[in-house]
Amino acid sequence: MRRTAVAVTLLVSTIVLSVDARAQPSTRIPRVGILSPGSSTESPTVQREPFERGLRELGWAPGSSIIIEYRYAEGATARLPELATELVKLKVDVIVARSNPAILAARQATRSIPIVMASGNDPVMAGFVKSLARPDTNVTGIANLMLELEAKRLELLKAAIGSLTRVGLLDNAASPRQSGAILNAAGRTLGLEIQPFAVSTPEALAETFVAMSRARVGAILVQADAVMLDSSHSQIVALASRHRLPAMYPWRFYVDVGGLMSYAQAISEFHHRAAGYVDRIVKGAKPADLPVEQSAKFELVVNLRAARALGLTIPPSFLLRANEVIE
Repeated sequence: MRRTAVAVTLLVSTIVLSVDARAQPSTRIPRVGILSPGSSTESPTVQREPFERGLRELGWAPGSSIIIEYRYAEGATARLPELATELVKLKVDVIVARSNPAILAARQATRSIPIVMASGNDPVMAGFVKSLARPDTNVTGIANLMLELEAKRLELLKAAIGSLTRVGLLDNAASPRQSGAILNAAGRTLGLEIQPFAVSTPEALAETFVAMSRARVGAILVQADAVMLDSSHSQIVALASRHRLPAMYPWRFYVDVGGLMSYAQAISEFHHRAAGYVDRIVKGAKPADLPVEQSAKFELVVNLRAARALGLTIPPSFLLRANEVIE
């Protein structure tokens, strides 16, 4: 009888402990991987700060209740697959990838770990998602509208410099573009000649600026390129200043280091909103069911200090269109 009572007591205790264990919330701390082709020295207000701020607004404490593993390729695209594999081996719960090369590297490294795009260019055409409304893959997040903005940047550049007739298009030779036809058509409408200048390495930038000066371009349109150009933004701005070439840039952070002007979606907003996807995914949502969002927030930023250094007078009517004017 005593043995039977002990057995029953042990059985009841086991059931209670099992039920109690299921009732307890998991103490495992979520781990997020950040994969970027850019540099760790890029302005923290562009990526890290808005992403971590977004997490804090949702109740997370970066470094405490959620761990973030940052991996930067420092402009070397070839390193992205290795860094993506490293994050997979760390068994992160989510990978946040900035730009198509990083998204592709993450996608090739895993088809099971959720991937959140923090600025993906045309993810349907790239094959990352089946549709914006229903991704139906392990990828979701924020898509940018870079292609749609190219003609608008050219129009704004002409509005700022009324005498402009020839524009140098600075691009990465290794990144094929779909914007050539759009820009040429816009150029014809605006009475502008578009002359492309492609660079293959950051070391070639200085020589390319000499070539643009010799070609007597009146201004430069810098293409968005997270692989190389964006990572070399400080060097590009310095070269434009040295050669006294006004430039329209694809992102705000070029202007923050002394560039003349930019018109773009707010890249910091991409990373801030990416935090919302991370929050939902670590709480159980599937990326396949989360629609891809597109940012509708645009900002024109003009640096009057840079304009004065170039001897350029920006029309007051143009300044009224700016979201921010740096005096």
